[in-house]
Amino acid sequence: QVQLVESGGGLVQPGGSLRISCKASGFTFSNFFMTWVRRAPGKEVEWVSTIQNRGQTTAYADSVKGRFTIARDNAENMLYLQMSNLKPEDTAVYFCRRSIGLEAGQDFGSWGQGTQVTVSS
Repeated sequence: QVQLVESGGGLVQPGGSLRISCKASGFTFSNFFMTWVRRAPGKEVEWVSTIQNRGQTTAYADSVKGRFTIARDNAENMLYLQMSNLKPEDTAVYFCRRSIGLEAGQDFGSWGQGTQVTVSS
């Protein structure tokens, strides 16, 4: 079965940095674009970033552009999101997802449990 296991979240102060990870299994990881989305309390899911299957191209939501960097290691079936200059509005549960393209809303399939990122003083 497809499995996506997010990790690395935690509590960080505004302006701080954090890297979260996603371990994938149950499919040919290098054949798929991968996406990060997030859900803040009381809000709908928001698309954050997508990376092409071989890492050739990346795309970011305007709200995180210049602060977040998506990366992948296909040899290890790993997806990463490096987050810098974090803001309280980045507080959310972050999920990794398979995707069919670089645009928002193109993610699909199984969900992991997500990892909680809390940005607060």
